[in-house]
Amino acid sequence: MKTELITREGYEALQQELNQLWREKRPDTTAKVAWAASLGDRSENADYQYNKKLLREIDRRVRYLRKRLEVLKVVDYSPQQQGKVFFGAWVEIENDEGEQLCFRIVGPDEIYGRKDYISIDAPMARALIKKQIDDEVQVNTPAGPKTWLVNKIWYPQEQQ
Repeated sequence: MKTELITREGYEALQQELNQLWREKRPDTTAKVAWAASLGDRSENADYQYNKKLLREIDRRVRYLRKRLEVLKVVDYSPQQQGKVFFGAWVEIENDEGEQLCFRIVGPDEIYGRKDYISIDAPMARALIKKQIDDEVQVNTPAGPKTWLVNKIWYPQEQQ
């Protein structure tokens, strides 16, 4: 089950995607479908078939975004989070071999297309919640348990 939390930036990005699909891409694709349909035989009309398929994909994504945006809860930064790992935090960790990772803990709807974001539902994120700098965290992985040290924690709002 997906956690229904999202950062303010993530919510605005999903809202912008919905607006772009509904107000720009869908009307453009609908016009192309109508134009292709006016040419006659639809069974062998590649423009018609392609744009009709694209229209279905746009409608599917629009339905998903509308439903998802209704249930998502925006989590804003609070000064009480300072010094501990919570939702929306950037975290820098290091293991015994010196390997370092830096990522932000966000909602599952925000991780796509980003290599520096992890979902709050991920085992690493769950293990890091409420930890402080210099705390050790043990994360169970398929290869066995791994130990990480928290080096740095910050929130984007602290820099503003």
